[in-house]
Amino acid sequence: MLSLLYAATFWGLVWYPLRYLEQAGISGTWVNLISYASASLVMLPLLWRPGTWRVRPSPGWLAVLALSAGWANVAFVLAVLQGEVVRVLLLFYLSPVWATLLGWLLLRERPEWVTLLTIPLGLLGAFAMLWAPGVGLPWPLQGADWLALTAGIAFALSNVATRQMAQVAVRLKTFAAWIGVVLIAGSMIAYAGEPLPDTTMMAWGGAVLLGALGFFTVTLGTVYGVSHMPVQRSAVIMLFEIVAGGLSAWWLAGESMGLRDWIGGTLIVASGLVAAMRAPD
Repeated sequence: MLSLLYAATFWGLVWYPLRYLEQAGISGTWVNLISYASASLVMLPLLWRPGTWRVRPSPGWLAVLALSAGWANVAFVLAVLQGEVVRVLLLFYLSPVWATLLGWLLLRERPEWVTLLTIPLGLLGAFAMLWAPGVGLPWPLQGADWLALTAGIAFALSNVATRQMAQVAVRLKTFAAWIGVVLIAGSMIAYAGEPLPDTTMMAWGGAVLLGALGFFTVTLGTVYGVSHMPVQRSAVIMLFEIVAGGLSAWWLAGESMGLRDWIGGTLIVASGLVAAMRAPD
């Protein structure tokens, strides 16, 4: 649990160094590529320690983990750079809804009927946040909303894949997740034709340090935590990220929430708490 709380706090505060690096000339996709490539290089020597390959992962599930974790990280970083921090976090943390469905469908972790309340509660919360008068159906209108929602779905799927490979070494699953980020970010940079960032050595060093120290430790904590807890419960512990992100965004960026955001956020958090209380051991 402590490893997940550490991860939640980190992710709630990471928007601040990300925006600093963007202002210094390193875009979100380049930050993902530089940081996770740095973390992967640090991890490489650890892959040959005894026990890493004791249980070989299923290639299919390993690919699911790499791609889902890759998109979850890339989309989340881009969302907090483009949108309001708390709104992004709340939409991202519809993930317990997706985790409940995916855990049921893919892992046969059959939820109790009370747990199924997470689905309508979470969706009502999203509708409240996304609804706008005269627009019709409550549908994401901003790119940051789409990024946050899809990142949450991908995060839930990566948790399911991690749980499915519970006996596989944590460092091997972590490395797969980072390589997924590098592949997706690199593909996006190549497709968009983004040039190499023209910035200072301090900014380059900050991006490297964010990966080699920050993302390195936080991803290990997340993978370790979700490997040893049910899918729904691990996703909900990470809700503490909303507290850390909300307070830091209010204090450092002067961001605030409207009435519909408060209503929607309350419903989303409630859905997460229901999933936590009723998740199987």
